[in-house]
Amino acid sequence: SLPSTSLFTFRKLAGCTLFITGASRGIGKAIALKAAKDGANIVIAAKTAEPHPTLPGTIYTAAAEIEAAGGKALPCVVNVREEQQIINAVEKAVNTFGGIDILVNNASAISLTGTLETETKKVNLMMDVNVRGTYLTSKTCLPHLRKSRNPHILNLSPPMNMNPMWFKNHCAYTISKYGMSMCVLGMAEEFRGEVAVNALWPKTAIHTAALDMLGGSGIEKQCRKTDILADAAYCILTKPKSFTGNFVIDEVLLREEGVKDFDVYAIAPGHPLIPDFFLDALKEEKKFSGSQREGPGGAKVNAESAPAKPLSPVAETFRVIQGAVSEEYVRATQGVFQFELSGDDGGTWYIDLKTKGGSAGFGKPPVTADVVMSMSSADFVKMFTGKLKPTMAFMSGKLRIKGNMTLAIKLEKMLTQLNSKL
Repeated sequence: SLPSTSLFTFRKLAGCTLFITGASRGIGKAIALKAAKDGANIVIAAKTAEPHPTLPGTIYTAAAEIEAAGGKALPCVVNVREEQQIINAVEKAVNTFGGIDILVNNASAISLTGTLETETKKVNLMMDVNVRGTYLTSKTCLPHLRKSRNPHILNLSPPMNMNPMWFKNHCAYTISKYGMSMCVLGMAEEFRGEVAVNALWPKTAIHTAALDMLGGSGIEKQCRKTDILADAAYCILTKPKSFTGNFVIDEVLLREEGVKDFDVYAIAPGHPLIPDFFLDALKEEKKFSGSQREGPGGAKVNAESAPAKPLSPVAETFRVIQGAVSEEYVRATQGVFQFELSGDDGGTWYIDLKTKGGSAGFGKPPVTADVVMSMSSADFVKMFTGKLKPTMAFMSGKLRIKGNMTLAIKLEKMLTQLNSKL
C-alpha cells in the first residue's frame, strides 16, 4: 500500500533482528510480517505457546507465517511480567542472531473500567505488563541495541494528553499506557545519539481479536486493519537513530510519506471510523500534529491530516460551528459561551464570539465566559440542529443558564442561521 516511488524501496530491514513483544497476533504480528518481507530476523516474545480458547494464534503459528513471508523466526515464551523470561529470551536472541537491532514494545493489557470497578489483580496486570514490562524489556535489550548501527525502540503508546476525560472512565488503564509513553520521554533523552526511542499510536480504532472482545460483533466495520500500523512502524524503524523522542500518529506519518489512499487500510471502505483513545477530536490536530516539529538531526514530524471520522455528535457540532464562525458573527455577538455538558462526550466546551477571529472547541474558553449553559450532550446536539429550541429547553429545565441572558438570546438567533449547516 506504500508508494513504490518513495524511499521505502531503499529502506530495508534485511538481516536486522527485531525483538517484538506480543507478536503472536494482532499489531505485533503485523509489524513482524512487514519486516519479514525484507528478510528480517524476528524474535516472537509472547506468552501464547498453546492455543488460546478465544484468541487465534500462538508463537509457533506466528513463526510459520514469518518464515513464509521471507523472514527468520525465533519463537520464545515470554510473559513480560516475568523478568527472567525476558532475560532468557534476549540471551537466546543474541546467541541465535548475533544481536538485537530493534525492540518493539507491543505487549499490552487493557481493562476499560472505573476506579471502583477495577479489581486489584487487573490494576496489577496493566501496570506490570504495560509499564513494568516495557521498562524491563527495554532495559534488558539496551546493552545489545547500543551495539547496533541503527538501533530503535518503538513503544505502542499514545501521546500524553492530560485532558481529564481520558482518565475519568478508565484511570488505571490510562496511567499504564502513559507509563509506556513516559518511558519514551525518558529513554529518548537518556540514550540520545545512541538509540532512537519513539512511540506509535493509531488515529482510528484497529481491528484485532482483542477489540472484538471489547467491542462486540460488528465493530470491525468501524476499524482499520493492522496493516496501517505495520506500515507506519516500518517508516519509523527505517529512519536514522537521530529520529527520536517522537509521538507519531500512524495516518499523519503515512500522509507525509506520500500515502493518499487510506481506504486500503479500512475493513469496510467508506464506512465511518472510530477515533482511537487519547486523541481529542478537535484538539489533536493542533496539539500533536498541527505544526511541523523538528527533531534531532532535522527529522520532521508534521502534520496536516484530515479529522478522524466519525467525530462524536458533540465534537462534529463544534467542528461545524468552528468552520462557520466569522468576523461578522463576532462583531454582532460580542460574547463568550461556555457549555457544561453531561452524558456521552460530556465536559466543558466553548464558543468564543468576542475575541478577534472567534473560535470554538473543547475545554474552557480563552477568556472568561459571559454565559455558562449546562445541559446534557444529547439535548445540546438537538438544540444546535434545530430539533430543540433553546427557549423550550430553558423553560422545561433541560437547559440551565448563568450569566448574560441577552447574549443567550443572541446565540439563539445565531443558531437559526447555523441550522442549515448543522
